[in-house]
Order: sequence, then C-alpha cells, then structure tokens
Amino acid sequence: MGKKNKPAPNLGRTLIKDRFGSTKGRKFVSDNSMLHTTEIQDGYDWGRLNLQSVTEESSFQEFLSTAELAGTEFQAEKLNIKFVNPRSNVGLLSKDEKKKVKDEHDKHKELLKIPRRPKWDSETSAGELDQNEREHFLQWRRSLAALQEEQGILMTPYEKNLEFWRQLWRVVERSDVVCQIVDARNPLMFWCEDLEKYVKEVSPNKMNIVLVNKADFLTEEQRKHWATYFAGVGVKVVFFSATLVTEELNNKEELDKTDLNDDNSDSEESENVSLTVVKKSIENLEHAVEENAQVLDKILNKIEEIVNKTSETHLSEINNSSELLSREQLIEQLKKVHTGPKVTPNITTIGLVGYPNVGKSSTINALMTCKKVSVSATPGKTKHFQTLFLDKDLMLCDCPGLVMPSFVFTKAEMVLNGILPIDQMRDHVPPTNLVSSLIPRHVMEDKYGIMLPQPLEGEDETRSPTAEELLNSYAYNRGFMTANGQPDNPRAARYILKDFMNGKLLFCNAPPTVPQKEYHFWPERQKIISNNKTVPPRAARAVKPFKTTTQDLDKVFFANKRQGAHIKGKLGISGIASSLNSDGSQSCSTNSLSMEKPWKKHQNKNKKEKLRRVYAHLDQH
Repeated sequence: MGKKNKPAPNLGRTLIKDRFGSTKGRKFVSDNSMLHTTEIQDGYDWGRLNLQSVTEESSFQEFLSTAELAGTEFQAEKLNIKFVNPRSNVGLLSKDEKKKVKDEHDKHKELLKIPRRPKWDSETSAGELDQNEREHFLQWRRSLAALQEEQGILMTPYEKNLEFWRQLWRVVERSDVVCQIVDARNPLMFWCEDLEKYVKEVSPNKMNIVLVNKADFLTEEQRKHWATYFAGVGVKVVFFSATLVTEELNNKEELDKTDLNDDNSDSEESENVSLTVVKKSIENLEHAVEENAQVLDKILNKIEEIVNKTSETHLSEINNSSELLSREQLIEQLKKVHTGPKVTPNITTIGLVGYPNVGKSSTINALMTCKKVSVSATPGKTKHFQTLFLDKDLMLCDCPGLVMPSFVFTKAEMVLNGILPIDQMRDHVPPTNLVSSLIPRHVMEDKYGIMLPQPLEGEDETRSPTAEELLNSYAYNRGFMTANGQPDNPRAARYILKDFMNGKLLFCNAPPTVPQKEYHFWPERQKIISNNKTVPPRAARAVKPFKTTTQDLDKVFFANKRQGAHIKGKLGISGIASSLNSDGSQSCSTNSLSMEKPWKKHQNKNKKEKLRRVYAHLDQH
C-alpha cells in the first residue's frame, strides 16, 4: 500500500532532479557497461549545492561564481608537484636573477605611474567629473595589470580604492609644498618619483621635498651619501626623527613639572618686570615695521624673482644638508622652502604624503607637540585629508596613507619593509631567509644570546644560517614550543621580523651610487663563544636540522653489535660465537653449557596466577 498522505511534489526537488538527474536505474551506459562509482549520482551534488544567500563576495569568490554562470570549467593540473627544501634559500633570488629583474625594472620604469585627475573647470558638472575620474582610474588599473601579466613584474599591492586617490588629488591641489615622508633605512622603496612629476603638472609653482624620517638610524656619513644622491637628482631632502623629538618633549614636560613646583615663589616677583619689558619690545618692533614696510616689500619681491629664475634653470644645484633637524629647525625649513605664489594667501600649506608605517602620523604629532593624528601601520586608518595649523602662517595638510605602485624583487621584501602586515603573512620562511641573508650570523647571536648551528661538512662555511636553523635556535631559547615538543617556528618568525621592522635588527640600504659594503658596517662580535662549548642534548635535538651527517653514518656503521650463533628457528643465541679454524671449517664455542629458556620464566605474577587458575580448573574436570 502506498502512503496515505503523500505530499505534493516539491518544486525545488523537482528542479534539482531535472538538473542532476535521478540516481535510480542509471547503473549502465549505452554499451551495457557498468558506470564507475565516481560517475553515479549518490547525492554528493545535492550536498555540494550552495543554497546560502550571498550578499557580499570577495574577488576570488566573485570570479568563481562568474565562471560558473558562464559555464566555464577549470581542471586542476595533477601530478605537477614541486617539493621545496625548507633549508634552502626559499624566496630569495640569486645574483643573476636579481640582475635580470633589475633590468626589467629599469626598462619599464616609465610605465610605473600614479593615476592622474582628469582636467576639469567650473563648467564641468559633478556627474561628468565623477564619470571621467572613474574612466581614467580604470584605464590606469588596466595598464598596471597588463604590465604585471605580460612582463611578469612583481609590484607592491598598491591602493585600488578610487576614494583614497581622490584625497591625494585634493591634497596636491591645496598644497604649496608636497612633502613625501620616507623611511631612512630604504628611502627609494617609499619615494614615488612620478608623484613629483604630477605635482609639477598641476602647477609649476608647487614644490617637492623629501622628509627622511627615522634618520636617527643613520650615521652622519650615511646621511651625507643620501643628501648627495638626492641633490644629484634635483630633489630637496631633510632629515628628521619623530621618535627622538617625542622623547625630548616627554622629558622636557617632566622637567617642567618638577621645576614648576620649585619656582612658584620666584615667578610672582619677576612677573611684573617681564611684562614691562615685553610691552616695550613690542612697541619698538611695531615702530620699526611701520617705517621699513615698503622697503622690505621691494626687497622680498626682488628676492622671489631671483629665486624663481634660479630654481627653474638650475635644479641640479640643490644643496642638501645632512644635519638631523630638531622640531624648531624643521618648522623653519618648512616656512622658508616655498617663496612663490601661494594657494592660500599668506599661508604656506605643506601636504604630507607617505606609505603606512613610515612615521607620517608620528611626524605630525611631534610637530604639533600633541596627539592630533591616530597612529596605525595599516592603510585606511585615515579616511579623509585634514588640515592642521602649525603656526599662523604654516598649515599642514595630512593625506591618508597610500601604498603607491613600485617595483619589488620578492614578497619577502615587502614584508620586511612593513608594506605587507607581518601578522597576516602565510609563509614565514622567505622573509626569515631574507633576514638571515642580510644580518650576519654573529650579530644575531649577540642580539638574542643564541648559538646557531655551524655549516655541515661539505657546505660553505661562510653561508648564512637558514630559516630553520635560526627559528629553531630562537624558539628553543625563548621557550616557544608546540604541543608535540617541536620549536614553534611561525611564532618565532613573527618576533624576529618585527624586530627587523622596528630597527632592533638594523639594516640600512645604500643609495645606488654607493656600494653596500662601504655604506653599512657591522659591529664586531661582542660575546666570545668557545670552540669547546657543547650544546645540551635536549637543545641539540631541538635545534639540529633534519639532515643525516657523516658522524651519524659512522656511529651506526661502527656500532658494537651483539655476537651470537644463528640456529634455525632461533636468532642470536647468547654465549655462542662462531669462528673459522685453520682448515677453513667453522666451529662454535660456548661460554656456558646451560641454554637459557626465556619462555619458562614468568616474571609477571599476574600471568602465573592466571595459569594456575586455568590448570586448577582443568584438574577439577
């Protein structure tokens, strides 16, 4: 009998059966051969069917869904597996490969541009301007994508949001001076040459300047090299350290608080005297200004004309100072750097542009002597530009942090320079290999108090430690172990990479005109390590790389083996050793006539008790 209350056919199930077919009666094909089990519809497609509502997709998910709608299939290439040795220099380029990539970078340097804002005037409507900006931005993205796909050049993950570039366009238009803030350890990584061209395209009256932040990492000689290099390419550069200025301000506040309590009694007596002196000085200055105002205006106009002519005809004659500027000195430089017509009358506007993690927000806070901008190493923290008055005639215009397109050699290079976040990296081996290739062995041993394994027999004695050796040693020394007793290398890698990014493991890149060996010098070894010093066995097991050495082979080969006679059914009977007689016959000698019978010795009392009970039970029957 059928079901009494049989439900009506479900529309959804009917559509699915029509799409995938029924699994009943499909055991054979046209040639009467049976279907393979992988070809039988056993409900797998039903379970795989995506019935969830989708309101937001990532780029990869959008690509897959579009391909599915278009009926395009993608088959995975199997058996195309490449095994990578974790002890090799994974993610690093050889000298020949690096030279080849550098040639490609120089060849396509002119194609590396930032998006331009299309021309507009007062008659252009907001809708037309928005549409033109979108079209120009799309063309720019397509040109860079074609450069990456056709030439196979690796680039930084540049900003792909149009709104951030609109903020940059507004900052350039409002500013008299566009100041690019770069990291002193690798200035060329963060300096965008095409941005300076765009600034001059907007208005020839605008100026460019490069502020090298974190300059306290550099020596006086290293700052001279960079000052000479930027002067050779016609760029004004100043050196600054927001960290040092912030520390000085904090120390000064503490001293002022202590001195304020001591000088309260004396301040009341000298207050009246100081006020009268100030009033007299102000009256004298006002009188002098009124008398000489016209003369000063004529002199300033002549100076402006001379400076404009010389700056246009003699760009290569820029003299850059290698001095590490204080807060007051930097403010004076920013006030004097621009002498031409200003966007805002009587106010010099400085537009600050820079990558995330170069210290742009820290520089603004140091200049303002208070926290005006939130500090973050992730792009997108500041959504819109903001203006801050540093003085009555000096205004700062802060631009959101932008990752501009630039050529790089490897992704590991972007991780070490803070362009890619360390906490979100998927592979810690290439960046760690790059650190170990840049920082000498003895510097890391002195810094972390560890002993790195020496190169094995047959390897280059001067080679850099591998990522496995460095991370194993660091993790064991810090106690970073996994649940199964192995060193936690990913955790150790994050600590080492952050130390490199923060300058605790200091490496400074030389300008192209100076050899790296002549630019950066390493300190000598501080901790003396004895050659006879042995590593504890447990540490040796944890730090030792998984590689068989000649010592291991010798130990196994020359190990003392137990001698004994081999009789049929019995292996290695102790006390019997075979030898050869003088006539070549084999004889056996026994040290003991008694043959041991291990199966008769029941050292397990529970087993003996069990056997006794079994035999007692049999005797009763």
